[in-house]
Amino acid sequence: MNTHSVTVYALSSCLHCRKAMEFLQGQCVDYNCVYVDKLQGEERSTTITTIKRHNPRLSFPTLVIDDGEYVVIGFQETELKEALKL
Repeated sequence: MNTHSVTVYALSSCLHCRKAMEFLQGQCVDYNCVYVDKLQGEERSTTITTIKRHNPRLSFPTLVIDDGEYVVIGFQETELKEALKL
């Protein structure tokens, strides 16, 4: 069982976001997904500020692993495998 904390900041219409989450599911990695485009008001502002700390370009998906120990931007299978020790 994977013991990493993974948060995927995604857009609901993003193909790369979907591929990243399909990869995680295929590897049996539990993750929390936050669809930024579905948030509103203060929650959206706070989430965008959080993402920008890890990814100033605010591109998607942004995967924050183990509270920022690793950050993977976009669907980068090799980087994800390394960060998650798969």
